[in-house]
Amino acid sequence: MEGKFKRILYGGDYNPNQWPREIWDEDMRIFRDARINSATVNVFSWARLQPSEETYDFEQLDDIVDMLSREDYDIVLATSTASLPAWMVKNYPEVARTDYEGRQHKFGQRHNACPNSPIYRKYAEALASRLAERYGSNPHVTCWHVNNEYGGECYCEHCEKAFRVWLRKKYGTLEALNAAWNMEFWGHTVYDWDEIVLPNALSEGIGTGKTAFAGISIDYRRFMSDSILANFTMERDAIRRYDKETPITTNLMGTYKGLDYFKWAKEMDIVSWDNYPRYDTPWSYTALRNDLMRGLKDAPFMLMEQTPSQQNWQQYNSLKRPGQMRAQSYQTLARGADTIQFFQLRRSKGACEKFHGAVIAHAGTEDTRVFREVKQLGTELEKLGNATLGAVNEAEVGIVFDWDNYWALEYTSGPSEDLTYVDQIQQYYQFFYDRNIAVHMIPCDADFGRYKMVVAPVLYMVKEGVKEALEKYVEQGGVLVTTYMSGIVDQSDNVYLGGYPGPLRTLAGVWVEEIDALSPKQSNEVIFQDGTKASCGLLCELMHLEGAECLARYGQDFYRDMPAVTKNRYGDGTTYYIGTRMEEGLEKILESAVSDAQVKPVLEGTDGLEAVCRKKDGCSFYFVINFQDKALPVPPALAGHMDMLTGETVKAGDMLAKYDVRIVRVEDSASQE
Repeated sequence: MEGKFKRILYGGDYNPNQWPREIWDEDMRIFRDARINSATVNVFSWARLQPSEETYDFEQLDDIVDMLSREDYDIVLATSTASLPAWMVKNYPEVARTDYEGRQHKFGQRHNACPNSPIYRKYAEALASRLAERYGSNPHVTCWHVNNEYGGECYCEHCEKAFRVWLRKKYGTLEALNAAWNMEFWGHTVYDWDEIVLPNALSEGIGTGKTAFAGISIDYRRFMSDSILANFTMERDAIRRYDKETPITTNLMGTYKGLDYFKWAKEMDIVSWDNYPRYDTPWSYTALRNDLMRGLKDAPFMLMEQTPSQQNWQQYNSLKRPGQMRAQSYQTLARGADTIQFFQLRRSKGACEKFHGAVIAHAGTEDTRVFREVKQLGTELEKLGNATLGAVNEAEVGIVFDWDNYWALEYTSGPSEDLTYVDQIQQYYQFFYDRNIAVHMIPCDADFGRYKMVVAPVLYMVKEGVKEALEKYVEQGGVLVTTYMSGIVDQSDNVYLGGYPGPLRTLAGVWVEEIDALSPKQSNEVIFQDGTKASCGLLCELMHLEGAECLARYGQDFYRDMPAVTKNRYGDGTTYYIGTRMEEGLEKILESAVSDAQVKPVLEGTDGLEAVCRKKDGCSFYFVINFQDKALPVPPALAGHMDMLTGETVKAGDMLAKYDVRIVRVEDSASQE
């Protein structure tokens, strides 16, 4: 099994156009010393490539591509379409975006083009075509990088007209649209398509994150994601006219809210993403985002950007501690990456990212701590070779992540402003992370039958077909865990009448009558059948049993003794329904569910360590990393096998210091027979 590349791409975002020509050769010497073999170029060069409407100039890019080709680099060639040239905005002001407040922007910043502007699309497609025609046959062009970190929204007249066309295709009739958006509320019924206006601060918007009509606002999220995706596919198809084989990607941003990445991934040859945790981001959250990026295509991915040390966009831009960058890189590799790339290779001298970390700092020398760590990692990756390229991550547990639910749940006015989607997913992911139980992040339309256990926290919006798929999964022996605020609304955010959790009611065996919201200063408790007590808060659902078994009851308030956690047999499987947010108590429930599903960790004896397994050609590659503040023993099961980074045999009792890593190759038993 092989991946998209012939070797692990090690390098990153390189902007020689920002520097005098004599600097380039020095860069090549320094990068060579660090074992860098890849460069992402041409990300923001549209103004240089096309200095006027009628003129193209590829001379400098030719020099850059020729230099990198001579150095035997894998070139990730970007299309430069993420930032408009000044002449375009001057000649065609309508290409600039109109923001949520209704203000049309002028030239400046980036992600500054209306995705539905015919002018922008015309020139972006033309540039992508010319680049592909010129460089597509170069064997060193290993990957095409379209645009950069797509995101943002536009509320201009172009988008309003395009939105009406999108709605006609979706609903067919105004009657269907009015029903879907429940427009009888507040007397908002529309009788003509051109009466539909965009849901921004001038219309349905409430602040920046809420809305008077979730139906139209969620649809606008879907429409904008589709519109920006159409920009990507336009450039992709332009490249494909000249280059039929080279993988095409664009860099995503983990749990970024604005775009439906599962839908995007279907149009991408390989997923790539940019990983920028804060100084205090839990390692489990970074792991979740890596797993999500792998899960988008259920395939290896690219780490397109991370910083070698310091970020500059965050509130507190702390240095990465010695060994931290290396450990983070191996965490990414363990969870499915086939590349380790940085932003940036040389630190820029001006503008808003001049303090963003780089392989070559402002000192301009390799005599730095950061460079030595980059060189160490590069040397190790070179030694690792292509052993893990294309290796897969297997899992028995699937955790549902769905952008429609993300949007809908956070548009909801009530029951609590503290109910946020990713935090809910993270709490459940944390349980499996702590126990080194491998998970796949999966969409609502996944093949649930691949998993012994499916976890669907706050499955607020149950779209068409999901009820039936979950019922089939549990009926055939699967273990489902779902929670409060599930089964509430349909795809248009209209409540399923007849009692919560709506279409999941029979599957869960409960009826939820009311939902109590607790402030951060309030709490309740749940009492399990064995007398164990656990604090709970945020939300408390008041439920009645309809065939389910009660595992725990509330201990306080007027709903004391009402069920809080239940378990329901459905066919050959089981549904756990958790009606409130807990900490310690959640572990007790999930441990029971894991036991029912007979799910096992990647390795035994990994307490405190992060352990991940990738498989390829009859071998298992175990990545074991210590993110704790104390030394921890290597799992006993790895004793007697070789550490691929050191070439030494792992011994029983070997210790891992903080940020230390082991990559251990173990032949699968089936291949030894």
